[in-house]
Amino acid sequence: MTCPCCSGKSYEDCCQPYHTKEKFPPTSEALMRSRFSAFAIPNGEYLWETTSPGKRKFHSKKSLQEWGEINDWTKLEIVDTPSMNKVEFKAFYTDEDGNPQVHHELSTFKTIQNRWYYVSGVFLD
Repeated sequence: MTCPCCSGKSYEDCCQPYHTKEKFPPTSEALMRSRFSAFAIPNGEYLWETTSPGKRKFHSKKSLQEWGEINDWTKLEIVDTPSMNKVEFKAFYTDEDGNPQVHHELSTFKTIQNRWYYVSGVFLD
């Protein structure tokens, strides 16, 4: 299967090793891509685990899993990586009512003990 993150690689050669914890994403963009794939699969546990520990209290594995399940995640577009810890992206999906949607965000990431984590995002557009 082609990886949902739109890298053009197979899932097993792209995001799957991150989802199975064989390795960790080496950059904030790689983490962003793996998180998009985790919404598409869906894998709420991975999404929760890659959220900064200080921000996890604002999320639950169940709600992250459900957000992935109720939407059909169709495309990821990386718009810009203005710094090592910021990624601007557009996530395209079809919502539970069949309406096409675009989630445009500038996300902030940080490293803790050599691992990248999602911290927060600012919605754009």
